[in-house]
Amino acid sequence: MSEPSTWQKRIAGEWHGRPSLFDHAGTWCGFEEIRRSSDFVDGVTTYRMDGGLVGGGPLAGQFRLGAPFSFGVVDSDQNRVYTGPDFFGTGQPYGSFVDSHYYGPGWQVDLNTWNQVLPDGDTQVYSSVLYQGWAVVGCFNGVYTREPSKVDDLIAAETRNGPVPYILPTKEAGAFTGDLELWSADQKLRGTVSASIALEPIDLLRTRRTITWQGAGLDRSVAVETRRDGNRLFFEGPQAWGNAIGFGRASFQSLHLTDVWKIKGREFSIDAAPGMSAGRQLAVVYELFDGGNLDSVLHGLLEWTS
Repeated sequence: MSEPSTWQKRIAGEWHGRPSLFDHAGTWCGFEEIRRSSDFVDGVTTYRMDGGLVGGGPLAGQFRLGAPFSFGVVDSDQNRVYTGPDFFGTGQPYGSFVDSHYYGPGWQVDLNTWNQVLPDGDTQVYSSVLYQGWAVVGCFNGVYTREPSKVDDLIAAETRNGPVPYILPTKEAGAFTGDLELWSADQKLRGTVSASIALEPIDLLRTRRTITWQGAGLDRSVAVETRRDGNRLFFEGPQAWGNAIGFGRASFQSLHLTDVWKIKGREFSIDAAPGMSAGRQLAVVYELFDGGNLDSVLHGLLEWTS
C-alpha cells in the first residue's frame, strides 16, 4: 500500500488523554496517562502508546508496565491487522468508528476497543473492555484530543470527570437527539439516521425510554422501561429486554428486541461532571444484529433538549 487508509488519515497525529481504569464491577481505580500516535512510513504503519498508570488499586500490578507500547499494523479500511509484539488482533473501521478485538501479552487480557472520532475531527471517545476469556476484568475509557491548544483543559476535565458514573436525567423529561451515520456490515455508508432517545422519568431509578430511528431504511421505535441499580442498568420491556453496566461515564448495553434483532451498544456521556446533574452530550455507538449476524453499525453524537 502506497497511501494510508482513510481511517489511518483520520487518526494521524498525536492524541492526548487520561482514560480512567475501572474494575469488573465498574468501580473507579485510577488513571492512565497516555500519548498515542501511529505513523505511516514507506508503506508500514507503527502504532505507539506512551504514558503510565496512576493508581490502579488491585489492578495496578497487571496494568502497569515498564516500557511504552509499540506494535505494527497492516493498514486497511477493511481489516486492520495488529502484528505485535505488544498487541495481536484486528480492527474494522465503519467511517469514524473502529471496532477492534485483540490480545495484549503485557496486560495479559483480551481487549475490545471502540474508538469513535467525533464530528469535530479532533476529539476521540475511547474505551477498551478487558477480558479474561469471556469474563470482564475491567475497562479503560475516556476522551482524547489531538488539538495541542486543548490538551491541558482536556486532561484537567478528564481528571475531574473520569470517575463520574453514567446517569441520565432523572427528574427532567426530554430527549437526546441528532443525526447518526449508519454503516453496513461490509463497511459501506448506508446513510443518515435521525435518532432520538426520549426519557420520561418515573422515579429516581426508573425511566421510560423511547428509542426512535428514522432514515436509511432503519425506521423503528422501541419503548422500554429502564431501572438503575448502582452501575448496572436493566431494560425491562415491553419492547426490549436486556442489561448494561456502567464504567464511569460509559454504559455498555446488550439489548434484545422482541423480534430477531439485538443491539450491542455504548453510550458515553462525554460532558458529565461531578455534582447532582447529568451530561447533555451523548456519544453513541450501536452494533445491530439480525439474528447472529452483524447487520450494521450506527454511531454519532446526540444532544439533550428538554
